[in-house]
Amino acid sequence: MLISILVAAIVVVQDHQQIHIQSAKWLILYAFLGIPIGLMILIYGNAYWVKIVLGALIIGYSAYTLLAKGKLSLGHDSQAWLFACGFLSGILGGAYGLNGPPLVVYGNMRKWTPQHFRATLQAYFLPASLVGVIGYAVKGLLGWEVFRYFIMCLPVVAPTVFLGRRINRKLHGAKFFGYIYWGLIFIGCLLICFTVWRIKI
Repeated sequence: MLISILVAAIVVVQDHQQIHIQSAKWLILYAFLGIPIGLMILIYGNAYWVKIVLGALIIGYSAYTLLAKGKLSLGHDSQAWLFACGFLSGILGGAYGLNGPPLVVYGNMRKWTPQHFRATLQAYFLPASLVGVIGYAVKGLLGWEVFRYFIMCLPVVAPTVFLGRRINRKLHGAKFFGYIYWGLIFIGCLLICFTVWRIKI
């Protein structure tokens, strides 16, 4: 999450004019309600089955959306969908730092451009990740090893953020979300495989 905070801060400064303020505001608010539940799942839940179910849900929804060719859509912000996606994102972020999938669902239904999608999600990630890190610290889950990995990642973070921005500006809506959903399927498969094989992630 420390990397998420850094990346989000850079993107928000770069592309603040592309942020859907109202959407980001409500997603953040509802995520704050879900983060404590995610922390409880992380501390007390059965990590094995949570990861298996999460991976299956990510794969299932991504595959459905690719096959349905984006038939689900919202013409404007829906409080019900904002709550569902923001709250679930907060739970997943608090438990495993995987805020993204519900946000991808919402951005796709709203038919955001790649530029709006990138900026709005990073505007969400900045406060949501900050609250998550505070929660980890309060529960004693942040140690020197976490900061050591964070420092090791710094040399590659800034260049890749700027590279990602250039690629993002060249993508178009349908193709962009297609790449994202294939990426989510890959992540879901890795999550299940790593969990089954007991590889620490």
